[in-house]
Amino acid sequence: MGLAGRGAVAIWHDIAPEGREEFYAWHGLEHMPERVAIPGFLRGRRYVASAADLEFFNLYEARDHATVTGPDYVARLNAPTPWTLKAVKHFRSVARSICRVAVSLGHGEGGLVATIRYDVEDASAAAHLAAMRDRLLPGLARRSGIAGVHLLVADAEASAVENAERKARAEPNRIPRWIVVIEGWGDEAPFATFCQDQLTLDQLLAPGVVGAPQLGHYRLQAMCQRPLAGEGT
Repeated sequence: MGLAGRGAVAIWHDIAPEGREEFYAWHGLEHMPERVAIPGFLRGRRYVASAADLEFFNLYEARDHATVTGPDYVARLNAPTPWTLKAVKHFRSVARSICRVAVSLGHGEGGLVATIRYDVEDASAAAHLAAMRDRLLPGLARRSGIAGVHLLVADAEASAVENAERKARAEPNRIPRWIVVIEGWGDEAPFATFCQDQLTLDQLLAPGVVGAPQLGHYRLQAMCQRPLAGEGT
């Protein structure tokens, strides 16, 4: 079992203090249900930082890459609700990527997550992907306490497209190009120690990594899943 589909939207951000209460209400009552109602979107999860540069991590799982770049999602982004326009003004330091799920391994979902945002030289991208897929991530997925291991690769062009919701935020987005997501289902302290020890440039993110990878630790706050067909009828 891995992620629910082969497409994903990954978002990290802070929230201005004055908008915190409204963010929680909007995100839980309107935004996550709205997203998983888009055809092809399957599940949304929100995490809050235990130790990270950005306080929130949101992961939306979709059927495939065509879903997260397709007309239904784009139409939703260009028709934000009044509550969305009000809430997103409080977003700060947004990093958002529309992604292909390149690797997804695991046994289930974990309440703990470590994310790594990083970049790879274009000339080394194929070799890097092969190393992660064939050697490095499968080894991590077999470790005790690890529920899942995933590699997301951003569609830089799709991630950079302007839309009404993006324009309503106070600051421009960053676009992480490569993302590792590790899910843990044990105690928080051992999971954090494991990630600090294992998710290093030399041990995991090679070859071709450029710059400094950004590691963050998060715990699950909320999840919203698309109802199964016929559920509730």
